[in-house]
Amino acid sequence: MRIGLITGEYPPMQGGVGDFTRELAHALIALGPTAHVITRRSSQAESLEDGVTVHRVIDSWGARCWRQIASVVQQYDLAVLNVQYEPAAYSMQIGINLLPTRTARAWVKCPIVTTFHDLLVPYLFPGAGPLRRKVVDYLARHSDAVIATNEEDRARLARFQLPASNLQLIPIGSNIDPVRMGEFDPIVERARWRVPPGESLIGYFGFLNLSKGGEVLMLALKALIEAGVPAKLLLIGGRTGASDPTNAEYAAQVEQLIASLDLKDRVVATGYLDAAGVSRALMACDVCALPYLDGASLRRGSLLAAIAHGRAIVTTAPLFPIDGLAHHESAMFVPPNDPPALANAIRQVLIDSDLRSRLERGARAAAQLYTWDRIAARTVEVYQSVLP
Repeated sequence: MRIGLITGEYPPMQGGVGDFTRELAHALIALGPTAHVITRRSSQAESLEDGVTVHRVIDSWGARCWRQIASVVQQYDLAVLNVQYEPAAYSMQIGINLLPTRTARAWVKCPIVTTFHDLLVPYLFPGAGPLRRKVVDYLARHSDAVIATNEEDRARLARFQLPASNLQLIPIGSNIDPVRMGEFDPIVERARWRVPPGESLIGYFGFLNLSKGGEVLMLALKALIEAGVPAKLLLIGGRTGASDPTNAEYAAQVEQLIASLDLKDRVVATGYLDAAGVSRALMACDVCALPYLDGASLRRGSLLAAIAHGRAIVTTAPLFPIDGLAHHESAMFVPPNDPPALANAIRQVLIDSDLRSRLERGARAAAQLYTWDRIAARTVEVYQSVLP
């Protein structure tokens, strides 16, 4: 089976959806199918990257993309297309939303499966209003099958009264595999980030984004310092990513807050790291703090990475239960947008070694539910269900 994976971003571009697509492609290949990634144009139109054929052929994600996608489908006789939907990755254009239209299908003559990484809406034009939501709804209603990556999105998609067989819940996995980090010495790694013996290290992984609670985390860090807790915060990975322009504005706000709280000596940013570097940085941390404003969710690759690395996790309470995560057993849950509660939970984990060990064991057990071989096998079942 030859599968086409459509994504608005792909490594070396920085972004969670691109990283997800790469990992899914590798996992699919391990099961037998051939993976073809279709993404935006670059200087090298086609290349073989770690066994994945990558077609960098899309000039624009408007209607022009249909013929360019169709060209790859026809040339390589692809059996199924799997759209990885996240509107910022497609530059907020709607060509991909309208791929299941009759006009587009006249060019793209194979089944279309859409994986919704979120249900955010594209920009369209000023005053578009409800039309923005309708183009997202259209993609869900007219795809041959739909995959939700988390329970809250699955519940929203179920309102469209899609046939049960056409809507599946398949969580994402960690884009960072701890197995690849090689030799690891926590003392050396902590020294690299200027963490002396006797200081605790709090880790935050992911871009600075309004929904991820960066400002809440800084206020919690300030409370910890004022309470006499010797701690530093390690911001792991790139600052803003390649797809969402609002990240840069929010990151600037967080940096201003760091300065106003006099935390510059307490916050260390790693900048972009390769996967092995991210793993080593995560493993050097005593606790991983992820204060999402909308609650912990399986749509969050940073949460899956913390689980995969068996970290002691402090995060916000999920709106829907997350398999494998239980309060005080495999994660500490706090209310969203509550710096004192976040600071208190982090402090508990730092001072209570038994609690920290229990959370780490619980996270390692939960990680077995979100392995790429499981994700790929379930995804192949969805592909097979739409084949004629």
